[in-house]
Amino acid sequence: MNIDPKKQELFQILRILYKKNLSQRKLAKEMSISLGKVNYCLKALQKKGFIKLTNFRNNKNKAQYLYLLTPKGISEKTKLTINFLKQQSREYNKLKKEIDDV
Repeated sequence: MNIDPKKQELFQILRILYKKNLSQRKLAKEMSISLGKVNYCLKALQKKGFIKLTNFRNNKNKAQYLYLLTPKGISEKTKLTINFLKQQSREYNKLKKEIDDV
């Protein structure tokens, strides 16, 4: 059973934004995905209410944004983390059983 790649990307973005705030370009580089895909994912997360987008009003570069996890986003990140860990545990147990049976 594999994790849905789209959910995995959204989870990774939530995880990174929870730790540190990055520009879309830096986020794309850290995740090794396209800038367009990061933009799409951030819009999806914002639409679901998982992140809040704010602009630095006094910044000369008006394209500079701050992405904040909302309480709903933190809850979703936690849920995704638990599901990911459960999946990893199931895969580990399955592999361990296969090795033990040999």
